[in-house]
Amino acid sequence: MKRTMTVCVLMGLGMSASLHAEETAETPMALPALATSTEQVSVVGVSSGGYMASQLAVAWPERFNGLGVLAAGPWGCSQGSLSLALNQCMMTRRGLPDLDQLEQRRQDYAERGEIGSREALSQLKVFIWHGENDPVFDPRLSDALAEQFSTWLDAPDQQLKVVRDEQAGHGWPVRLPQEETVAPETLGDCQEGGGSHVLSCDKGVADDMMEWLHPQREAQASGQDGELLRFDQAEFDAKGLADVGYLFLPPGCADGDCGVTLALHGCQMSHEQIGETFVRYSGLNRWALEHEQVVLYPQATTTLGNPQGCWDWWGFAESTWQISPLHETRSGTQIEALMAMLSRLQESTERSSQ
Repeated sequence: MKRTMTVCVLMGLGMSASLHAEETAETPMALPALATSTEQVSVVGVSSGGYMASQLAVAWPERFNGLGVLAAGPWGCSQGSLSLALNQCMMTRRGLPDLDQLEQRRQDYAERGEIGSREALSQLKVFIWHGENDPVFDPRLSDALAEQFSTWLDAPDQQLKVVRDEQAGHGWPVRLPQEETVAPETLGDCQEGGGSHVLSCDKGVADDMMEWLHPQREAQASGQDGELLRFDQAEFDAKGLADVGYLFLPPGCADGDCGVTLALHGCQMSHEQIGETFVRYSGLNRWALEHEQVVLYPQATTTLGNPQGCWDWWGFAESTWQISPLHETRSGTQIEALMAMLSRLQESTERSSQ
């Protein structure tokens, strides 16, 4: 995600060694029905994944109770324009986005039933993070996202947490436990970013974010390890999706009632580009193991119109015949696919076996 790459044509557990299944060429499994909770559901993402996370939460606020956004700006920022995405939603050559204009966009969608209600949106818990040393993304855009949500939430003082890391660059900050060792080139430099964009920092973000979004999830002592599984994404047919996604499954969650988190990588961070670095070392799996939370890691892929493997937050995956792409609405092709994955996880295990 270097600036010299036209700002990437868009933004974009390591647990113990026993958790680290080797990458395999075996046929991925079908995404299972796990009867996961409908009450403890969050979506989190970084860079392009952060923009997509906001799109999901605004489109379907009644389906989520928590939203975590790293290094991404306000909902609706691109307004379906690649030019705006590059020049007003990553860097700000064209100035900061007009939040009043974006609010009118939200209201227009809501009146047509294409996104969720303001009432449902007002109940979310929201966590926003950015690195002040980010050379790719103007941190003021993250503050604009915070301002936007502060007008939507019922009690922003209790529902919104904003973290500004003075040392970090662009990416997802992690701090691995002492017993966890990885090759030096696996993680990016905390201040400079780059590499895998999974940043080796003095403090990771996963624990802080998940504790904020799911404060009622008490830690459970478990002597068992979770499983990192590959699943078939091809059945969730949508432009820009890879054929394979990842699922972290703590022991006991196959029986139902666990919470679920959708974790969305940024540009240049998919399995095709950095292997399993993000899905293993984000820090989410360790928290999920202790708190019985399933983590779904959908994967985007590279295409001619999306060479960096970003999530669709400017409309590239929609029909070129549309006057205005509907990428941020309930009928957006990637949003439909991601919500279908969530619905599958929430299906009754008994129903899936019939």
